[in-house]
Amino acid sequence: MSDRKYRQRGYQDDDRPPAGQRKPAPRRGDEPPKPRGRGLGMPTATIFRCAACGRPAAAPPDAFDDACAACGAALHTCANCRYFDSTAPRECRQPVTERVAKKAAANRCELFAPRLAQEFAREETRPPDDPRAAFDALFKL
Repeated sequence: MSDRKYRQRGYQDDDRPPAGQRKPAPRRGDEPPKPRGRGLGMPTATIFRCAACGRPAAAPPDAFDDACAACGAALHTCANCRYFDSTAPRECRQPVTERVAKKAAANRCELFAPRLAQEFAREETRPPDDPRAAFDALFKL
């Protein structure tokens, strides 16, 4: 029962054990990670995009003099590098000896790694054959 003066049940009285005697709840870190957010389990594609025009390139740049097929901009630049960070010292997350002044100009940095992005894979859109399939396609996720 309660140790209160009039032995009436109040808001502080309950049948739970005191805080020191409770079993700890399982932590979230013990569970395996599950997919979360938009596009759960959707197929993705790893692509490289030109920093100047934003169009996907056929392949990440391999040589120092590679250029974008769409706009002609150089692809071996700091702006296309995965280590480019404008808040980091010398604007690079790698230990570089000197700062590269023009981030959109081609350079000969040996630490260059292309910045790849995960995007949803595009499915081919084709017109449905019958009206019922067209209606069902409106609500397909």
